[in-house]
Amino acid sequence: MHYEDQRPHKFNWPLQAMPLARVSSLSYALLIIYVSLNPFDFDFNNGISAGAWLDAPLPRFITLFDVAVNILAYIPLGFLLVFATYPRWRNFVALGIAFIFSAVLAFSVESLQTWLPTRIPSQMDWWANVLGGILGGLLAIPLGPQWLSGSALRKRFDGWFGLNWVACGLFLLFPWSQIYPQSSWLGAGVWGHAIFGSIDWGTTVINQVFQETVITALCWLGAALLLSLGMRAKAPQWHILIGLLCSTVLIKTLFTALQFGLEFSLLWLTTGAIWGMIIASVILYWTLKLSSAIKFWVALFCLLTATAAINFLPDNPYFILILRHWYQGRLLHFNELMQWVSVAWLPLAIFWAIRNKCVLKL
Repeated sequence: MHYEDQRPHKFNWPLQAMPLARVSSLSYALLIIYVSLNPFDFDFNNGISAGAWLDAPLPRFITLFDVAVNILAYIPLGFLLVFATYPRWRNFVALGIAFIFSAVLAFSVESLQTWLPTRIPSQMDWWANVLGGILGGLLAIPLGPQWLSGSALRKRFDGWFGLNWVACGLFLLFPWSQIYPQSSWLGAGVWGHAIFGSIDWGTTVINQVFQETVITALCWLGAALLLSLGMRAKAPQWHILIGLLCSTVLIKTLFTALQFGLEFSLLWLTTGAIWGMIIASVILYWTLKLSSAIKFWVALFCLLTATAAINFLPDNPYFILILRHWYQGRLLHFNELMQWVSVAWLPLAIFWAIRNKCVLKL
């Protein structure tokens, strides 16, 4: 064989559109609109014009938190838009489109906030949003088109989930379902108090560390096994799920720091939470080798048992204390959205698993 034939050839990325990037950018834009305009209680008769905020003075108090949130919110949008415009527009032309789209979207949102009694539009917010869109675009340009669709990310998820995009969606939503405070780390079924009701335990004392360890272990083992049902058999399932757990811990830490301050970023990471994750991860390593049918029933048992325990057993007093200091005003509408994700993830995952099992039987 000739020496030149042995050398690796440079891979030329095909000039194809990226539907994943376009759907993602559109979805994220809709998310920004929802978070920015919720609860949509417009008052169009307040006597203020839509562009009044352009001539208004800057806010009297500008906090680093507000500026940072407005910048960070638009970085993913600018990032995704650079890939969404490929292959027709690339590099700095794509960056210009990301800038214009971010500016127009932020301008529209600020103008609509004029008629929302609970919002105060300002030039500072608009400039921060535009800066975020530009930064996101600048981060995307060096990565190239292969990073998002068809190669590094797309091929990786195809290798893990194949065509099972519902499982992939549940996988990606899992870390975000844990942001809103829960009585036990990774706790599922926070909606259950309305169904089961609360029990008066009187003066009964329960070891909170043991309780949280058991609930965390059950929740993580059940959720991980449920997600494994949607993965390819040859995928490194245990490593993927441990990576998901680490990502969930990281996202929870970042948002806790954003909400309470850096010194309280690990407030939620209790002894029970740590031991629960360790014990469940060890058990998970062996249970992943079981058949799909057994994994389904073990996952269902773990999640339903954990849900019953969360709603029947008394809440951790430290959790109640955290809720009292939960600064809803800082990220009010984002917190509402994350609460819905937290509530909806478990029933959606169980419904998908049951439906998937029934389809396989047929």
